[in-house]
Formats: sequence, structure tokens, C-alpha cells
Amino acid sequence: MPKIYLETQIKADVQTVFDLARSIDLHKVSTAHTMEEAIAGKTSGLISMNETVTWKARHFGFWHKLTSKITAFESPFFFTDEMVEGIFSYFKHEHIFEEKGGITVMKDVFDYKSPLGIFGSFADWLFLRGYMESFLEKLNNTIKEFAESNRWKTILES
Repeated sequence: MPKIYLETQIKADVQTVFDLARSIDLHKVSTAHTMEEAIAGKTSGLISMNETVTWKARHFGFWHKLTSKITAFESPFFFTDEMVEGIFSYFKHEHIFEEKGGITVMKDVFDYKSPLGIFGSFADWLFLRGYMESFLEKLNNTIKEFAESNRWKTILES
């Protein structure tokens, strides 16, 4: 199973970064290129423990639905979302936050298993792992952009 590790340093307080990372509304901004839309469960605002969200998005020319649930949560240090239903055989995304000298270090551990057995493993090797890493980096860059400017207020104070 592929596992993606990312670390992003953000010049903002840990609570702001934590809240932006769990914002359904900011997720929509960062995924406009896939036309991602929250269609069930928590569809706006900040997602919390035991809440679910169902996303509909276009990837690789096909529409997909994916439902994830927050299964671990300790503000503002970490939360975990896990797939309940969707295209993957499995996924677990851990979000970890630590503030060091005015910088928040945001870490992602994205563990997943593709469907279709050996064909899914081949797809991981060929393109899917890179696609998922790029997708997460875009989300993290959006969080960083909003957190390091006053734009975070448009998300968290609305």
C-alpha cells in the first residue's frame, strides 16, 4: 500500500492552520479544478469528530463519490479522516500540526490502497501515487496561502 508523507511550514498560528485544514469550504476552493462538491453529511463549515462528508468530483474524466469520516480529533494538534465508501479499497489521512517559533508545521500521512488488485498496484506505480501527492500538495498550498494572508478570515469568519 502506498503511503504519502508531506510536510508544509506555514507562518501562522496552529489553531488557524488546523481550522483551515478541516474547512469544507476551503477544500472546495483548492479542488475547483476537479469540480469537487460536498453533497452529503457536513457540506460547509468545519468538520469535527464523527462527522462525515461525501464528495463528488471529476478525476481522470470520470465522476466519483467518496465519503470520509473524522475518526480521531484533538484540536489543534491532529485529526484523521478515513474513507467510509468510495473508489479506494482503503484510505486513511492523518493531519498533524505543531507550532514551533511562530511557524506551524503541518504534516500529512496519507495511506491508501487502490482497487483492482495487481492492476491498482500498477496504476499506483504508473501515475496514481503522483496524482494523489500533487492533489494533496495543492490543498496544502491553498491552506498556506490563506493562512499566511488575511484571506483566512473569508473562510473562518464567515
